[in-house]
Amino acid sequence: MQKKATRPLTGPPVPKILEEYLCPVLPFTQLSTRLQVESRQSVSQPVSKKQHQLWRSQQRGEMVTTKLLTLVMVIKQHQILLGMKKRGFGAGRWNGFGGKVQPGETIEEGAKRELFEESSLTVHSLEKIGRILFEFVGETELMDVHIFRTESYQGEPEESEEMRPQWFDLDKLPFNEMWPDDSLWFPLMIQKKMFRGYFKFEGHNNILDYTLKEVDDLATDKGS
Repeated sequence: MQKKATRPLTGPPVPKILEEYLCPVLPFTQLSTRLQVESRQSVSQPVSKKQHQLWRSQQRGEMVTTKLLTLVMVIKQHQILLGMKKRGFGAGRWNGFGGKVQPGETIEEGAKRELFEESSLTVHSLEKIGRILFEFVGETELMDVHIFRTESYQGEPEESEEMRPQWFDLDKLPFNEMWPDDSLWFPLMIQKKMFRGYFKFEGHNNILDYTLKEVDDLATDKGS
């Protein structure tokens, strides 16, 4: 695995604000005037209703908002727990466990709650491993996904209204039934390598552009 997992973008360039977002050495505090960032909370700082719109920028004359989301990957030895999404966004695909951060929750609290609601597993601590910004052509809302992993959990996976959990060997992941970007960043996550990324989708199956960078740490990520 190379130190940097990147691909030069083709077609229209990534918006300047996203280039800065992806820069691993640029403190988020330097983006305040350009992005009008309303949330730079740490994992332990609650999110207010107002902070749910993390960034605002003018792009193609439209107001762009960002939804704050979490994703938790549970790993044991040489296996990973994935859930078949039964309804809603991403239905019919295997994925980790997560969802929206609710007002009053920290990002980590939201991640733990979603994991429990979707799999019945509880965890005391999570390791922040990555952060990906997703853009979908034709949509004015970006998805800001904070990705965690854990190898320590309590309970046994149980099917919920949203997810059907199943263990998979790490060398036999069902990438053909997962989001197309997963095959690109999963190797970093499995190897405990921290990363940041940006993916631009047309529909749910076609990646138009992406950037994926391994970073030394996420300490400068004040929105983590």
